[in-house]
Amino acid sequence: MTEKLDPEDTKIITLARSARARAGVAEGAAVRDETGRTYAATTVALPSLRLSALQAAVAMAVSSGAKSLEAAAIVSEADEPGEQDVSVVEDMGNGTLFLAAPDGSLKGRYI
Repeated sequence: MTEKLDPEDTKIITLARSARARAGVAEGAAVRDETGRTYAATTVALPSLRLSALQAAVAMAVSSGAKSLEAAAIVSEADEPGEQDVSVVEDMGNGTLFLAAPDGSLKGRYI
């Protein structure tokens, strides 16, 4: 998918890619809240807690006072976002959800 993105949307994809690479995991995510603050996270896979990368990034945003999301990005090998990831973005308002490949190329825009 070839689409020109806003620089701020490109930034959250880059943050998600960086989080993924830094942790050496399959999925990274980043979100931008209504004030422009950004949060990046990776999948949390503990014996007692499992969160997708996007759920973890949204939890960070909410715990920092975010009321809504402007945009969210997931970087993954997956061909589409998980249902729970779409739901968590919908819970936070009308933000756009981007799915990107590990190389940063855009796979799709959702919501």
